[in-house]
Amino acid sequence: MDTNTQLNRFRGMLAPVLETNAFYRRKLTEVGITHPNDVQTLADYRQLPFTTKEELSADQVSHPPYGTNLTFPLEQYTCLHRTSGTTGSPLRWLDTAESWDWWGKCWGEVYRGAGVTSSDRLMIAFSFGPFIGFWSAYHGAQQLGALIIPNGGMTSEQRIRTILSNDITVLVATPTYALRLVEVAEQDGINLSEASSVRVTIHAGEPGASLPATKQRIEAGWGARAYDHTGATEVGAWGFMCEPQAGIHLNEAEFICEILDPETDTPADEGELVITNLGRVGMPVIRYRTGDYVRLKSGRCECGRESRVLDGGVIGRLDDALIVRGLNVYPATLENIILKFSDVQEFSGRAYRTETLDELEIQIESTNPNPDTTATAIAAAIREDLGLRVPVKTVPLGTLPRYELKSRRFTDERTSQKEIG
Repeated sequence: MDTNTQLNRFRGMLAPVLETNAFYRRKLTEVGITHPNDVQTLADYRQLPFTTKEELSADQVSHPPYGTNLTFPLEQYTCLHRTSGTTGSPLRWLDTAESWDWWGKCWGEVYRGAGVTSSDRLMIAFSFGPFIGFWSAYHGAQQLGALIIPNGGMTSEQRIRTILSNDITVLVATPTYALRLVEVAEQDGINLSEASSVRVTIHAGEPGASLPATKQRIEAGWGARAYDHTGATEVGAWGFMCEPQAGIHLNEAEFICEILDPETDTPADEGELVITNLGRVGMPVIRYRTGDYVRLKSGRCECGRESRVLDGGVIGRLDDALIVRGLNVYPATLENIILKFSDVQEFSGRAYRTETLDELEIQIESTNPNPDTTATAIAAAIREDLGLRVPVKTVPLGTLPRYELKSRRFTDERTSQKEIG
């Protein structure tokens, strides 16, 4: 979508927001925006204030339970969800019937990008708690007309049996849980790449499906093509992978996306992703600092879409970077190195401080009869790729935690046991 069309839609959203949304009326009038026509150009738009998760959280604390970022009376909202609480306290987010249909429309792009059609049979492997991610995937699949097989409250073993007995063709799950299902199946003597009908897996919640090592492992385990998807509860489903799988398309028909240098807040090809959603009038975000660190890919995608593409999806979260001896180390980068070793079953890491230095330590489970060999090789690979000496230790199989939603494989003990990535 061209900039003029985006700005027209933005002005259409601004009309009710400026009239009745107390949160944004205050923010925008403080910078002189009192009418939608005050934003005529991209330069005008870039003068608008940023929105941060911290101020949204503070607003909900000050005005419980939903804050003041509401454009309509409460009775017009039909859906309530919460963020996953990866960073800070969970946010509560409301949708109207119209904005919930918009969510489904955005997920329609995710499905079309992966070649999913109404003839597919989907399992959305999720407990269906308050986290929005897979509820919206469910709604998008309903709009698509695909058959969705219920599986909330099931164990992993029950889900595997359901996948096999219903000839599921599309699995939607976090990358971590897709690999967990492979592990559970193998323990029962089932090779999912041969036994299941799954041809496409779609992943959300964490960056694994854009990491070559993780993607390759998922595809080998399922005998399917793995697709990444990006989004956030407070923003929407803003990115998708197309069939050439050459990066993540920005859904610029529904979002205004900027990439800004996090130090100067100026446009850049690599930096923080800042987003305004265009179809969520009831509880919008305007110039929202996602905290996602991304890099634009040059050129146009061979699929023919004109939208810009992110190289490697979300590289990491700015607040998840482990600063160790002056180096910024993203958990996703470490995951990509570690999972290149096929005998690694699971891993974890912790950053901690000694009297003089910041340290990082990795633990692995390995099926190698001599797991120390793998540990030594991983340490060498980390040193070669990152220039960082990291001790890698082995633990017995089954020792480390398993996850059904987002993984929490890294702990920063320097910041009150903060769990990340």
